[in-house]
Amino acid sequence: MNSESAKIKFEDHFKLYVLLKDKIIFESELQKSGIDFYFEENQPNLAGGIRYFLRDNDRPKIDKLIIENEIIGSTETIPSYDYRDEQKSQKMYLIVAGIVVGIILIVSGIIGFFN
Repeated sequence: MNSESAKIKFEDHFKLYVLLKDKIIFESELQKSGIDFYFEENQPNLAGGIRYFLRDNDRPKIDKLIIENEIIGSTETIPSYDYRDEQKSQKMYLIVAGIVVGIILIVSGIIGFFN
């Protein structure tokens, strides 16, 4: 990002939100592709992602870049959400629930055996 990049905000542009965990990969790929971008250094809430200002005419290159690198990106109207993180928590929930059900079945089997 150079000092000229701030001019993007005054040209035809779109805003793209990228999750913090994808920031380094996204910026690296933008620089490799020669795509100018601008982002605000002091954003109050990074949970929704880092807001990037990108030129409208670079949109096809950016779409390809996001798809190839599996970067989670969103616009202001569509919130970003990484479903891969949700799958991990669901898997852990199912494992814990399975263990609890297994323990209950074993204990009820032992109690039923001695009665």
